[in-house]
Amino acid sequence: MNNLKLKSMLETFYIEDIGDEDLSSTYLFPETAVGEMNLVAKMAGVFCGQQIIEECSSVIDHATEVICHVKDGAPICEGQIIATLKGSVQSLLKSERVMLNLIQRMSGISTATHEVVEEIEGTATKICDTRKTMPGLRMLDKYAVRIGGGFNHRFGLYDAVMLKDNHLAFAGSIKNAVHTVREAIGHTVKIEVEIETEQALREAVEAQADIIMFDNCTPAEIKKWRQVVPASIITEASGMITKETVRDYAHAGVDYISLGYLTHSVKAFDISANLSILESIS
Repeated sequence: MNNLKLKSMLETFYIEDIGDEDLSSTYLFPETAVGEMNLVAKMAGVFCGQQIIEECSSVIDHATEVICHVKDGAPICEGQIIATLKGSVQSLLKSERVMLNLIQRMSGISTATHEVVEEIEGTATKICDTRKTMPGLRMLDKYAVRIGGGFNHRFGLYDAVMLKDNHLAFAGSIKNAVHTVREAIGHTVKIEVEIETEQALREAVEAQADIIMFDNCTPAEIKKWRQVVPASIITEASGMITKETVRDYAHAGVDYISLGYLTHSVKAFDISANLSILESIS
């Protein structure tokens, strides 16, 4: 992850959450109160968020001591202590919510990704994400997919071309769309074309697209149509693919399967923060 970008993001998040001050902690605990906070997993899965814990603590209070017992990508079980933080009670409580929100989401994504990657184990297909991420959290969402064993699709509209139905309708044909864009972009940028029919597939092959996405196609259709795609063109399947059907799509022979649900429908991983006072409050 880009550490400078991460710090800037966290500062924005904490400004939103804390505002002028933490009314609950500031008026209940004196500045001298020292505590220890354990982050505890309430379920089993794959952890993601070590850097978040460290940077969240640092943004609020550089003096906070952080010990991460689990590294990103490691399996965790219910009841396991993920990290221990020691420092000012006020600081620990200020940092808690934002920290938990982020690592719960990221660990949920890494766990879901790991589960679907296991479903296609033994095949040559790779699992990747989409742009269906939470606005403002794309860097974190996509990082969590990688930690879960997946791969990243394009990060935005700026790093790859994807020609969908609306683009193709305006251009008049796949050939026109690919030719027009290729004449304008740099040689390092790949062009992906989304197809739903065999005719469109053949047009995309003839236009020499770099990547062809089989969108909302069945495994049987993909397996049949895949035969007309030369090895030089990367293939991808997407649309309505679930954990239960993903292996069928992998067996259809595509190089990648992109799954929007990994990030747009993520279930937060259950993690709690347990605080104990280490020094008496005067």
